[in-house]
Amino acid sequence: MLNISANVALADDEIEISAVRARGAGGQNVNKVSSAIHLRFDINASSLPGLYKQRLLNLRDRRISKDGVVVIKARKYRSQDKNRTDALERLQKLIRGAALARKARLPTEPTKAARKKRLDSKTRRGLLKNMRRRVATECD
Repeated sequence: MLNISANVALADDEIEISAVRARGAGGQNVNKVSSAIHLRFDINASSLPGLYKQRLLNLRDRRISKDGVVVIKARKYRSQDKNRTDALERLQKLIRGAALARKARLPTEPTKAARKKRLDSKTRRGLLKNMRRRVATECD
């Protein structure tokens, strides 16, 4: 059972976890032990409330396929248990993050002082560049 919030939890049978061989460091064990974890979670087939599902499907996250399946690959640790815990925590964080309501951005305009400051800095910069130019001599 994976607790998302006080009211929302996912059953273990909704999350598919498989162990695969990890790449990278691990010495002789890397070829013998399946320590990496691939976690698959189907959003549409889950028992999540509609709000959670909709927000997860609207996320532009590379871990979510077009079919609505979350795929998390955990191979950070050499231990299978630690990788399983890591994958579940990352799924939990993803779902909790999608559940948070985003604060609407209020469009603002720059103040009069800010506009003046910007134009003054542009003028100063232009003068500085002007001073770098070659001095024109009166040779005809």
